[in-house]
Amino acid sequence: MSLLRPTEGEYVQHHLDYLQLNLHTFKLGDGGFWTLNLDTLVISILIGVLFIAVFYWAARKVTSGTPGRLQNFVEMLFEFVDSMIKEAFHGKSALLAPMSLTIFVWIFLMNCMDLLPVDLVPKILALFGIYAVRAVPTDDLNVTFAMSITVFLLIIFYNVKVKGWHLIKEIFCSPFGIWLFPVNILFRFLEEIVKPVSLSLRLYGNLFAGELIFVLIALLPWWMQWTLGGIWSLFHLLIITIQAFIFMMLTIVYMSMAVSSHD
Repeated sequence: MSLLRPTEGEYVQHHLDYLQLNLHTFKLGDGGFWTLNLDTLVISILIGVLFIAVFYWAARKVTSGTPGRLQNFVEMLFEFVDSMIKEAFHGKSALLAPMSLTIFVWIFLMNCMDLLPVDLVPKILALFGIYAVRAVPTDDLNVTFAMSITVFLLIIFYNVKVKGWHLIKEIFCSPFGIWLFPVNILFRFLEEIVKPVSLSLRLYGNLFAGELIFVLIALLPWWMQWTLGGIWSLFHLLIITIQAFIFMMLTIVYMSMAVSSHD
């Protein structure tokens, strides 16, 4: 990007660049396969630590008397997630409730970074000599795929744990019977592999598009930015909430499918 005044293309590209660290050379800015997106990693961890700290504080201050606003808020989230699980999950799992709550809140908080002014975080970090940074972890495909693959591995684990040897029969015989077992296996493979792909790409696509629109709005004259940016922020707040909810609900549904039999 030019030092004086970036062109529109340079401005957009600057906001799409990651702060990367090459694990072979340990140099910032180097690309390659073994590369970490440091901005994504650091921001997502900080948001996760903040989320854990707030909920831990709420748990320490819980009271059976007159609850405070934070306790009311946390209890409302717990009840909301618990009601979703009771409606969609038809098995028993001590892991599902806390995992679903974590997924919903963590993804929502990471999505909320998209509501900050697009130049705020880059300008702050530029004071420390860091000129390439992206502040929204969920518009990084690495993050969304990592979360979806984690859910996918849990689905496989519960499939094996709950169904045991019956899982082999289910793979070979459902839905067309044993005589069409090659087709059954192919269908099962496609059914399973589409789960992490759909989870990750849906979240990534919506957040990437939202961030790109904010960047394009920032290129407009200042007197248009506030109007269009405000309208888009209100609409985008709905999108980021829905995307966190969809990721959580699909996780619950997929886990329910894992403990249910096709029979």
